[in-house]
Amino acid sequence: MSAPAPGPPAEGHGLPRLDGALAKLPVHHPERVLQFGEGNFLRAFVDWMLDRMNGAGLFNGRAVLVQPIAHGMADAINAQDGLFTVVLRGRQDGQIVDTRELVTAVSRCIDPYRDFEAFAECARNPELRFVVSNTTEAGIRVDPADALDARPCSSFPGKLTQLLYLRFQCFAGDPARGLVMLPCELIERNGDHLRRAVEETARRWALPAAFLAWLEQACLFTNTLVDRIVTGYPKDEADELQAALGYQDRLLVAAEVFHAWVIESARPLEAELPFRRVGLDVIWTDDVGPYRERKVRILNGAHTMSVLAAYLAGLDTVGACMADPAFRGLIEAGIAEEILPTLTLPRGELESFARSVSERFANPFIKHQLLSISLNSVSKFKARILGTMLDYRRLRGQLPRRLTFALAALVAFYRGTVLRDGALLGRRAGAEYRIQDDPPVLATFQQAWSAHPEGPLSLADATVVSSAILSNRDLWGQDLEPALPGLTVAVAGHLATICTEGARAALARV
Repeated sequence: MSAPAPGPPAEGHGLPRLDGALAKLPVHHPERVLQFGEGNFLRAFVDWMLDRMNGAGLFNGRAVLVQPIAHGMADAINAQDGLFTVVLRGRQDGQIVDTRELVTAVSRCIDPYRDFEAFAECARNPELRFVVSNTTEAGIRVDPADALDARPCSSFPGKLTQLLYLRFQCFAGDPARGLVMLPCELIERNGDHLRRAVEETARRWALPAAFLAWLEQACLFTNTLVDRIVTGYPKDEADELQAALGYQDRLLVAAEVFHAWVIESARPLEAELPFRRVGLDVIWTDDVGPYRERKVRILNGAHTMSVLAAYLAGLDTVGACMADPAFRGLIEAGIAEEILPTLTLPRGELESFARSVSERFANPFIKHQLLSISLNSVSKFKARILGTMLDYRRLRGQLPRRLTFALAALVAFYRGTVLRDGALLGRRAGAEYRIQDDPPVLATFQQAWSAHPEGPLSLADATVVSSAILSNRDLWGQDLEPALPGLTVAVAGHLATICTEGARAALARV
């Protein structure tokens, strides 16, 4: 979800540039949101949501963006007066959706490396209430080199601590001037991580105890879960889209229609952020955990369950999987019969989410390459599917057959004996493909397959390979056979068929 640089301006058709004069901006609302991150995801997710609420007269506030690194997009955003167009495309309720929305909820973008005082002035804004961020998973880390007098600190927690302390000083610790943090980083319990990082930074700087008390009592760090595929600047279609819009937009951003934001808050916020009143899929909860598990097991798990077998069967994209009856059946039946029974949210809610996953996978506007999804498949399988298999075995007393097949497909996909440029080389229909994972993982599979580099595989040999992989505690954190009795035999059977008759034939037997 990180943001690439904006695309180049459209050339050759003399369109006017998008700016405030062209857009005839509405009434200028106050800056109520400070947003660390100016990239595609936040603009097509949070800022788009703010714009929807503004359009209904329910929020009446704008976001001021902060460029989080020394070289970013502030100049491009300010050149367009904070305006940009969001293109939403995909399937929703069985229908194709293809819309364009001009977002006017961004006021400007500050580069704190060139204008620290503009950043500091945000702390003194009495209208400021919310802080949003998406600084990538690596962003919420304490940097020992940060200092209170840096202009600015290099890390996000350092910048945020500077801002909060300035606000504490400016308003003399007024509890009514505390801020609400809404981090969007893809980290489990991201708000807890951010709060600890800010507190640690404050202690390193020996800030007064009264400030730490204000942080705890007046400020709120929520844990959130975000979900939307944002593909970014549609380079191949930019000229066509801009011609239809009637203006040049260097910040054009494309995304899928689906969106979801789950926010765990210790205090009620819905009255201040009435997302749901404009039909946005925002869930307020006191525990984000079940929703994270839903996303990981259904959405991410369905990817990991299907892509490796599909690639071995000759498919290349997620869309091709959904167009193939056998693999669509694997995905939808696997979700309905083996994943959903292990989850705790109401069944109707889970089924609705599962239907949205099928529509998202079948989005004709997104070409999601299976080889891209295959990166680090072992850790993905462990995080996304293994827990489901263990729960299914505990609940049903048997192995989930589709997920077991998916594990066999993983072992088959990782079949290779040659390492080159950091990747293990596999073969599909005689052509090489790159298996990319951590070096110890690749070395384990290279060793397991050393005696069987290619060709048909007997059941006995498949059992040897399966046993070597499934018993490896470094891969899975445990020996899988005792936890899932019969797994080695089941995986070996699928593996022998995949390597001898092909993945499609093996799936047909499942």
